[in-house]
Amino acid sequence: MNSVRFEKKYIYRGVCTLILALLVTAMFFWVWIRFVSEHNQTGSLMGRGNLLMSAGICFALYLFFGRALKAFRIGIDRKANLLASEVLALFCLDVMEIFVSCAITGQFRFFPDFLWRYILLFLVQGVVTCVLIYYMVDLYRHIFPPYELLEVYKDADDHKLHFMNERPDKYHIAEVVSIDEGLDRIFSMMDDYDAVLINDIPSETKNDILKECFKRDKRVYFTPKISDIISKKSEEINLFDTPLYLCRNSGLQAYQLIFKRVCDCIISALGLILTSPIFLVVAIAIHAEDGGPVFYRQKRTTIGGQEFEMLKFRSMIVDAEKDGRPRPAGEDDDRITKVGRRIRPVRIDELPQLINILRGDMSVVGPRPERVEHVAIYTDEIPEFVYRLKVKGGLTGPAQVFGRYNTDALNKLKMDLFYITNYSILLDLQILFETVKILAQKESTEGFSEERREEMHDA
Repeated sequence: MNSVRFEKKYIYRGVCTLILALLVTAMFFWVWIRFVSEHNQTGSLMGRGNLLMSAGICFALYLFFGRALKAFRIGIDRKANLLASEVLALFCLDVMEIFVSCAITGQFRFFPDFLWRYILLFLVQGVVTCVLIYYMVDLYRHIFPPYELLEVYKDADDHKLHFMNERPDKYHIAEVVSIDEGLDRIFSMMDDYDAVLINDIPSETKNDILKECFKRDKRVYFTPKISDIISKKSEEINLFDTPLYLCRNSGLQAYQLIFKRVCDCIISALGLILTSPIFLVVAIAIHAEDGGPVFYRQKRTTIGGQEFEMLKFRSMIVDAEKDGRPRPAGEDDDRITKVGRRIRPVRIDELPQLINILRGDMSVVGPRPERVEHVAIYTDEIPEFVYRLKVKGGLTGPAQVFGRYNTDALNKLKMDLFYITNYSILLDLQILFETVKILAQKESTEGFSEERREEMHDA
């Protein structure tokens, strides 16, 4: 019964993907036909082969970008993530189609004409498909109820993975069982639930449960350990009569570093030019409020443990840390100025870091650089925390997009390691695009609790 239910979900997503692809291709085809009818003097482009080739390229490119950017995960990802991915996929598609269309016509002098047509096409495609995806998700949630989960835990204090409860449309922890009750007891309970959720339990027991679930065709969710993330991108080697996997563990390749640096310089320079009016207004407001300095400098740690001074617009009172010890901002921190309460929620205080990026201290996308003092604290708690220093720190990163300001160090590390081991240009683009989206989410800038602030202050 469960396997039939899962198959229906896959069929539903496949149908949704096909509808979206056909719709996007049809809108492109309409624009292409109109262009050809206006500019094709010889009639050669109106042949059935050329028309089908143009539509086929659009269809294939949309499926490629949509799949790469996770735009078709109907019912899996949140609506906001799906819509962001869809818009980015369409953007990549239409940019690519400008050059493909010029190549098909053999006339790059048509580039300006293609440009304005595809800008309008992008806007129409974005509105239509986003509205459609919104209702596709609603229909999915109506048809398919949440998974009933059996959670397996070790310690009674943390037997609940509370973050799973944030998606009641997808998951319902129906029953919990401790590993102390024995594997036979756990195995006997499995068939009553759609899936098994493995909390942080010893590896040997986890492996036994995973193998039993594989035997029964039972879906499994588990929180990955650091070693799981590192090994996820291992390469299969078929040189011997036994399976062998290779983890290169070398970080980003040379060509990736060069391309990333070029993009950093271009984006930061354009960003400084475009946001210069904001710079001026915020600088005047900060100085006018209390006469203090406009910028605040913090020592941060980046690739290889190097230290640098990260720039921010000052959003707190002067000498907010006059005792010289770091105190993370809380939700109702009385040290935050009036201007600070306006600029912090939308991250305007981070804009001066474009200067750091241009100087080479940081990258646009990467693990968020931590304060030198915090690195020492986190490394003492989690020795593997230094692994995130394999790449240059970023203005935005996976922990900022998929986590929160107050996400704990271990989960930040896991998200950053996933970014490092799965790096790609498309992943950078997705993080950049979704960064805009999270500015409207209160939880993304939610401060540390008073308990956590005191814990870090006293460390």
